[in-house]
Amino acid sequence: MNSQMRDKKDHYLTGRLLLAMPQMGDPRFHRAVIFMCAHDENGAMGLVVNNAIPGVDLSELLTQLNIDRQPRTPAAPVMNGGPVETARGFVLHSTDFAQAETVRIGTDIGVTGTIEALKAIAAGDGPQKMLFMLGYAGWGAGQLDKELQDNAWLVTDADADLLFGEAGDKWDRAVRRIGIDPVMLSGDAGHA
Repeated sequence: MNSQMRDKKDHYLTGRLLLAMPQMGDPRFHRAVIFMCAHDENGAMGLVVNNAIPGVDLSELLTQLNIDRQPRTPAAPVMNGGPVETARGFVLHSTDFAQAETVRIGTDIGVTGTIEALKAIAAGDGPQKMLFMLGYAGWGAGQLDKELQDNAWLVTDADADLLFGEAGDKWDRAVRRIGIDPVMLSGDAGHA
C-alpha cells in the first residue's frame, strides 16, 4: 500500500471509540461511548456501549423472541446501541465466537447481527465477553468528520476491558485513560 493510501486509511476510526464531549447537543449521545464498527469515505456506523435500556435484560428479550434459554444463559442488560433501526439487534463480542455473518473488527472484537447468534447465546454457546444492543449510531459521508472538527467527540483506542466492563462509568474511565480529567473538558474549539 502506498503512503498516500495508508495515510487516508489511518484517519478512519473503525475499531476505535468515540467519546461524546460534554457540550454534545444531542441528548441521545450524552456521555456516550461508541465503538466504531465501520468508518470510511461513505459514512460511519457505531454501537453505543454504555447505555443500558432500563428494565430490559437479555433473558427477557430471548423469552419475547421465543428462544429457549439454558440455565447457563448469561444475565446481561440490553443496550441502546443508537437511534438508528432500534428494532435491529447486534452482538458485540470477543472473537472466541464467530458465525458466517460475523464481522471481525481488529484482532479481538466481532459483531454479529443474526437471530442465530442469539440462539447460540441462549444455548450457552455464545462468546465469553459480549454486549447485546438494539439500534446503532450512523453517519452519512463526511458527517462524522464534520462533528470531529466541531469538537463533538474525543477519539481513543478500544479495549475489551472497557468495552465489556460495567456500563455506568465507561465514559469517565475512557476519558481518564487518555489523560484528561472529565471536569476539565470544554466545548470551545481551538481554531488558529
